[in-house]
Amino acid sequence: MANTNAVAPSGLPDGDSAGTILGHPKGLFVLFFAEMWERFSYYGMRALLIFYLVQHWMFSDSDASIIYGAYTALVYIAPVVGGYLADRYLGQRKAVLFGAILLTFGHFFMAFEGDGGQSSFFINIFWLALALIIVGSGFLKANISVMVGQLYPRTDIRRDPAYTIFYMGINIGAALGSLLCGYLGMHPDFGWSYGFGAAGIGMLLGLIVFVWGKPLLLGRGEPKNPELLKERTVGLPREWTIYGAGLGMVAICWLAIQYQELVGWVLAIFGLGLVAYVLYIAVGRLSRDERDRIFAAMFLIFVSIVFWALFEQAGSSLNLFTDRHVDTGGVPAAMFQSINAIYIVLLAPVFAALWTWLARRGWEPSTPMKFGLGVIQVGLGFLVLVWGAQAVGLGVATPVIFIFLIYLLHTTGELCLSPVGLSAMNRLSPGHMASLIMGTWFFASATGNFAAGLIAAATGAEGVGEEAGKQVVIDVYSTVGWYAVGIGVVVMLVSPFVKKLMHLDTLKDDDDLAGTAELAEPAAPGMHPEEETAPRTR
Repeated sequence: MANTNAVAPSGLPDGDSAGTILGHPKGLFVLFFAEMWERFSYYGMRALLIFYLVQHWMFSDSDASIIYGAYTALVYIAPVVGGYLADRYLGQRKAVLFGAILLTFGHFFMAFEGDGGQSSFFINIFWLALALIIVGSGFLKANISVMVGQLYPRTDIRRDPAYTIFYMGINIGAALGSLLCGYLGMHPDFGWSYGFGAAGIGMLLGLIVFVWGKPLLLGRGEPKNPELLKERTVGLPREWTIYGAGLGMVAICWLAIQYQELVGWVLAIFGLGLVAYVLYIAVGRLSRDERDRIFAAMFLIFVSIVFWALFEQAGSSLNLFTDRHVDTGGVPAAMFQSINAIYIVLLAPVFAALWTWLARRGWEPSTPMKFGLGVIQVGLGFLVLVWGAQAVGLGVATPVIFIFLIYLLHTTGELCLSPVGLSAMNRLSPGHMASLIMGTWFFASATGNFAAGLIAAATGAEGVGEEAGKQVVIDVYSTVGWYAVGIGVVVMLVSPFVKKLMHLDTLKDDDDLAGTAELAEPAAPGMHPEEETAPRTR
């Protein structure tokens, strides 16, 4: 057992001496609640966004879907920059704090709805709100996930249960946000400002929790070289220059979200540059095993793009389909955005137990095999909805059970891919590249989200009848569903080769966590610690 007087490399008490909850450092629960409230605000706002664009700002379905896709893409591009600045200068804690402040302002600005229509002055405040949320997410999203991993040695099997706990916080927040904000925003007695205002209050609570809990984070996520932040550039300390650059990013995003074609070019140019940079480091500076792990990580990243392009129909085309073509029994369509998160809360412990049970018998699928299963399931979800809609006929509202079924299959697919992928990025990347690789993972989500906007735009059929519009959506969903199933099968076939590239048997802890390795519990007999159950976080 660890010495209760032990001191971590940071000079602060380690997990045992600072006290634990359920066997985990208290700092985990600071991150749990901070991220829970951030996800409350993000998913609460997201549940309303497509309806806000169509019903309040009067965009067409296609234009609204492209704006939605560009926005969500930028939300996932920004962590690449935020992750780099945290690795290089700020450290993860300062980056998360700055991001949380921007997010709080952004969500509150969403509550300024004005009188609607694209000629309204208030639409500029709307664009600013989206830009603040984009950049705030960039500084917070990847870095708070990295901080969870920093609380544990890389071979400590508590890492995976820790991510499971963290993941539960994400989805509790997402479920509550979708239900409450969706209800308030679409209820005739309240309206948009109430829904978005509730999201802003949630983000403010997350910021307060993170500031209050700083002493419990054990010094993790602090700048590696604090002196660099004190050096003066352009007449100011570098730290304040970075914050100023963050505000400059807000201005760029304010422009990009209004001209969505720019986002596509950014994805193409920046994406190719990012992949080239990561591969340059892998080939030129890393050992053979580390290089192969980066190759494996990049394969998983590319597969995830397909998954997110389909999964992220939830907030756009599937949200509109639910509102227009599904018998919801009078429940606002935005509230159905909570189904995925509720399934996650219910099923994440089941999957965690399942992976553990399979692993102890040597039957657990490899990470790339799980990715293939995830892509197949997201495709099957669309095929089930298509079958249900066709079974009752175009002129009849689709039974709501098929919405629950598509979300069920998408959730089980997500549990095979998203938390497993985040665990793989954290585990396969060298310590000095942790936030960069995590940012690249989120960049893949950005690409998938932008592609999701294009797919959703294809489902928009302006100026046609309800039945014809429903048929267009069904045709698109059938096509993408079958493509996803085929791609998933191919991924499963090549998974043994990708697993070899991961070199799980040679993983070692980073030097800065080696001193806390005694906290790790022994792995199950016959298993490598790094082959335990994957964490559950998105």
